Formats: sequence, structure tokens, C-alpha cells
Amino acid sequence: MLAFFTTVFFLLITPGPGVLSLAGVGAAFGSSSAQRYFIGLLIGTNLVALAVVAGITAFFAQYPLIRYTLLYCSLAYLLYLALRIAFAGTTLDFIKKAEAPGIVNGIALQLINPKAYVVNTALFAGFPLSHLSVPQQILWKFIAINAVWIPIHILWLILGVSIKKLQLSDIWQRRINVMMGASLLAVVLLTFTFS
Repeated sequence: MLAFFTTVFFLLITPGPGVLSLAGVGAAFGSSSAQRYFIGLLIGTNLVALAVVAGITAFFAQYPLIRYTLLYCSLAYLLYLALRIAFAGTTLDFIKKAEAPGIVNGIALQLINPKAYVVNTALFAGFPLSHLSVPQQILWKFIAINAVWIPIHILWLILGVSIKKLQLSDIWQRRINVMMGASLLAVVLLTFTFS
């Protein structure tokens, strides 16, 4: 079980689209938006875990056209989210009129987040807990994953909101927003490169 917790920690602590976008939403839009987005990410990551356990990812792996279509749709959405974070607070009309990402956006991000599927597949397919039945193993893995996932994401949320609370000048806030958006985009591109 210690090996499982250690693996969960290291797989989840590495920045992916979820944590980077959460910090970006906190930095760009503030605490209440980031909290709603966090709830969406939490729901979404557990839906992805359920999909992995149900074997949906294995189904998509058999059909490359569906798989690549979903990958490119994911890239487009993550690019859009990165741009919303990067240009929050600027005078660009399409960004200024957009609302801050919320619960639905968090769920949507996780449902198209390639890292979420890879991590959950590794955790649920590996690390058999031989002293437990299959349903018990699944339950304990859900509990363990959430026990690590929640605090890590809360720390990223606090980081993003702390940046917002510094009340930096508009120039510095824009630079940070652009950096957060660019970081999200870089992680997304790396994820797709190795998918």
C-alpha cells in the first residue's frame, strides 16, 4: 500500500492541465471562481476514474479514429482555456466577455485531460492489493487517490489565489496570467507528444 501511495503522490504532484489551470484560474479570476473550478475538477477526475474502471478507455483504444478525434478536441479546448487564463484582465473582447471557468469547465477539462486517463489507468490497472477483493481494491484506490489529489489541488488553488491577492500592477498580473496560460499550454503539448 505504501508503494501505491508513493506512486499516487508522484503522479499527481507533477504539473498537468488540472493543477496548472486551477492555479491559473485562481490567479486570473480569484478565489470564488477557483473554488467552483476545483469542485468541477474533483467531480471530473472521479468520473475519469470510473470510466477507467468501467473499461471505457480500453474501448476507445480499439478505435484510433475516435481516439485521435477526442485528442484533437482536447487540445483545442485546453488551448482555449490557456488563452482565457493568459488574457484575463486584458482588453481583448472575446476574453473580457467570457465568464471565469466554473464547475462545468472543471468537469469538462478532466473528461478531456489525457493525463487524468493515463494516471488513473496506471493506478487502477497496477498495484494489486491481493488481500482484498476486486470491489474492495477499487474502493480503497478511490479513497487513496482522492486523499492525495484533494490536498495537492488545494495547494495549487491557494498558490493561484495568493498571486491574485498580491494586487500586483496590471502589467505584472498580465505577465503572470500569460505565464500560467503558457505553462498550461506547454504541459498540454508535452502530454500530447507522449500520448
